[in-house]
Amino acid sequence: MKIIKQHILFDLDDTLVYCNKYFNLVLGEFFENMQEWFDGHALTIQQIREKQLEIDVTGVNKLGFASHHFPQSLIDTYRYFSQKFAKPTSRQEESYLTKLGMSVYDQEVEPYPHMVETLENLKSAGHALYLYTGGETVIQQRKIDQMKLSAYFDDRIYIRQHKNIEALEGILSTGPFERRATWMIGNSLRTDIMPAVTAGIHSIYIKQPNEWQYNMVELQPNPETSMYTITALEEVPKVIHENIQQQQQKRTLG
Repeated sequence: MKIIKQHILFDLDDTLVYCNKYFNLVLGEFFENMQEWFDGHALTIQQIREKQLEIDVTGVNKLGFASHHFPQSLIDTYRYFSQKFAKPTSRQEESYLTKLGMSVYDQEVEPYPHMVETLENLKSAGHALYLYTGGETVIQQRKIDQMKLSAYFDDRIYIRQHKNIEALEGILSTGPFERRATWMIGNSLRTDIMPAVTAGIHSIYIKQPNEWQYNMVELQPNPETSMYTITALEEVPKVIHENIQQQQQKRTLG
């Protein structure tokens, strides 16, 4: 049975390459420093974690994936508890938090298992591959270059600071996308899957352990599209090709 060409958009962070684990490492160091600086105030890691997450999510909703936002969320959390416990803030401590927060963007890029094999499989099958990632161009392009992803995506790369339905619609409306043959692959229900469902394209949610709370939302299913949940990147080609075969069989029987 002939495979019908599909247009497949891939998210980058925590879909093709690791990302959240580096933020978690930085946050772990942040929590340790906060407990040291606020020693004697009965400040727990859970309290720090909840306040930083609250500030972080609020900021991303307003600013998108701007690089300065994460270190600022650490500083704002520090200032919140400084005010709460009437502790004077320190320029030295705030400067340290800025450097700590920005260090997350200097981490070496590490691919998810079977990244190359997955992309090679889909490319060799004749599908058109696209990269759609959220963040700042310089930071995301460095990851793309280090992973040599242009070999698979060429100039079909979209980097957006805000990753939402408006951004996805802007891409779909200007590209060669036939929605019944277009897919979004990603780990975020909020920024990858929900916009795809709303836009009427197929989607594959790669569920990750310990997912960032910002990414978690309730979805309203769209009967016109297919949505799958998997746990490993290497499952993507099988899901797409089985879906194509099912659709072909339906048309043949119909």
